[in-house]
Amino acid sequence: MGNEYRAKVFKSGNSVALRLPKGMGFSEGDDVVIAPHEDGSFSLWRESEGARVLLSLYGSVSEGFMAEGRGDTAADVRDWSPRPGAAAA
Repeated sequence: MGNEYRAKVFKSGNSVALRLPKGMGFSEGDDVVIAPHEDGSFSLWRESEGARVLLSLYGSVSEGFMAEGRGDTAADVRDWSPRPGAAAA
């Protein structure tokens, strides 16, 4: 693991904000993706690096992942008949 940075969340208008230390390498105007995880942690990366992040996940799942298929994937029954008064877009 690399350097550890600490920051405080502060209020900015009706939002909360987080000032990132310069040492993290972000530049003014960078578009950033923030992905929350189920355990309450977050990952963030430059939007322009999305392909690199996706490719870094390749091979990170266990070898037996989905070895038994996807399981029950039955679709819900839907009514596709037109609704009276609904205009086509």
